[in-house]
Amino acid sequence: MNKDGSDKQPVSSRKSKAAEARDARLKQALRANLQRRKGQSRARNADAKPGEK
Repeated sequence: MNKDGSDKQPVSSRKSKAAEARDARLKQALRANLQRRKGQSRARNADAKPGEK
C-alpha cells in the first residue's frame, strides 16, 4: 500500500520501446525532410540571377 492507502503503482514517465522507436523514426524522417528542403532551396537560389533572391 502507498501512503495514500491505494494499491496503485506509480505511473512511469519512461516511454515504451515502441514509443521510443516511433520517436526515432519521426526524428529521422523530419531531419531527412529538412535536408531535402534545404537542398531544394539552394538549387532555386543557384538558378536565380546573381542580383536576385
